[in-house]
Amino acid sequence: MTELTDDVVKENLEALSSPDLSGDALLEHTTAMVGYHYTVDDYYEVGREEVRKHATAVQDAHPTHWSEAAAAELGHDTLIAHPTYVSVLGIIAQRKLFEEVVTGYDLWQIMQTDQRLVYHQPMKVGDRLICDVSLDSFRRITRPAADGAEPEAIDLMVTKNVIWNQHDEPVMTTWTSLAARPGLEVPAELAESLDHVMMKVDAYGKPGKTVEREGGRYDLPDPTERPGPYAAIDFDTLTVGQELPPKTFLLTRGNLANYAGVAGDPNPIHFSDHVIAAAVGMDDVVAHGMQTMGLGATYVSEHIGDPAAFCEYNVRFTSPVYVPADDSAAVEFTAKVKSLDPETRRGTIALTAKQDGRKIFGRANVVVQFN
Repeated sequence: MTELTDDVVKENLEALSSPDLSGDALLEHTTAMVGYHYTVDDYYEVGREEVRKHATAVQDAHPTHWSEAAAAELGHDTLIAHPTYVSVLGIIAQRKLFEEVVTGYDLWQIMQTDQRLVYHQPMKVGDRLICDVSLDSFRRITRPAADGAEPEAIDLMVTKNVIWNQHDEPVMTTWTSLAARPGLEVPAELAESLDHVMMKVDAYGKPGKTVEREGGRYDLPDPTERPGPYAAIDFDTLTVGQELPPKTFLLTRGNLANYAGVAGDPNPIHFSDHVIAAAVGMDDVVAHGMQTMGLGATYVSEHIGDPAAFCEYNVRFTSPVYVPADDSAAVEFTAKVKSLDPETRRGTIALTAKQDGRKIFGRANVVVQFN
């Protein structure tokens, strides 16, 4: 693996600005970036109120996210972040990747297709998180177009984050699969309209470099540590095929706006009817993929006793959750125990999520370390 230094980034940006760079050259460039790594310059500190804000955004009232006294009763020394809190950190960590490395894609053209979270220990208040980022894989596929039109190119990429705390202990490893359409020409009038919709920031402050990493880290094997059971329920109370009681969550445009602010996600497909109708072609404004994944984690947490016992959570997103302007969107969750391992006392819970009878997850599993 190769470290993505500032000099390498500068060379890549100069190459991308070349006037004779063709689509094939852009494809070659991005393919060559697979395997490059960098560490985010500034650590991310998990704050008490931020944990609560995120829990609100994913509708989670579990006491480990709200009350130090209740968290202590479950064996925690402070508040524990929700299992999908990493979404807040992820956007910050990957900003450099999409601004300086994997360039050529507009934000509203990128769709999340899969998310895999592997937990090494729970995130908690006071953690100073350090993130190593890489482009794990990239490939372009060609999809036949209807009515004799030109075939459509789709770029598929996987980004990887390995997250550590200030004690150099692994906290989480994540893989995010994305699909993007390269080379789309945006009409001038639409580009101007989009400019009036996208979030405006006059200038980002510069926190400076607070993280220094030793050379050679990127060649180390991925962390394999897994969290303990904490206050999770007893393994022996579970049976394969056992079903969790169903639950329905409601989402409104207000929920979407709140989540966008908490997660720092400015993508207008989550709030702009104009972008949806004119640029993307979706039926309506859509919920964030990590928002619906967060609701799923909330649902599972209510039944396992302690969200700190999540070992892995992976979801394939197959259909968006549409949220109308004048009504609520109902997302219905069901789940059952898929498998149990007596040796490790871990179990896998298979999760189903639907809107109006339509599946929004193609595959969704939570691996839990039970007592």
